[in-house]
Amino acid sequence: MKLFEEIPRFGNDDILIRQLKPSDIPYLDEMTSDPRVYRFLPTFLFEKQYTDLPKMISDLYGECFSSKESLILAVEDKCSRSFCGLAEFYGFKDSLHKVCVGYRLRSDCWGKGIATAAVGLMVDYLFTQTDIEIITASTMIQNRAAVRGLEKNGFICTAHSVPEDWGYPEPTIADKWFR
Repeated sequence: MKLFEEIPRFGNDDILIRQLKPSDIPYLDEMTSDPRVYRFLPTFLFEKQYTDLPKMISDLYGECFSSKESLILAVEDKCSRSFCGLAEFYGFKDSLHKVCVGYRLRSDCWGKGIATAAVGLMVDYLFTQTDIEIITASTMIQNRAAVRGLEKNGFICTAHSVPEDWGYPEPTIADKWFR
């Protein structure tokens, strides 16, 4: 199966990665309003471009999905059935069988292994359920937690301290990862 043929749903005993739904909106609003969450992330992330979050969800699973621009899914804690954050597939290159992965979590979900588990689930889904062969990621060099999560999931740093445009006044110094 090719990525972007359907909106996936996958998980393990603890975490579910699924389509966003209206009941996620209060938690999503809380997350997008927390500057700590976006401290190490690009300024132009999809959900940060909207004040109307129901419209954001509609646009996300409409034109954005059909144009294969980005696939953003909810990360849910199965035990509490609560929205923890977002898992994203972006930078899709069908001819190369390549995609980039990213994520962001509500700050009260940090330090619980949720991000590492979500990345592991994303990697497993991509390699076992799609024709993706190359997975990449980028991290700000200061984001040690993201680095640890990628390393635990078998990612290797292929380029260190690369200047990138993440929407800040100055280039963002980032590391590039490959799996």
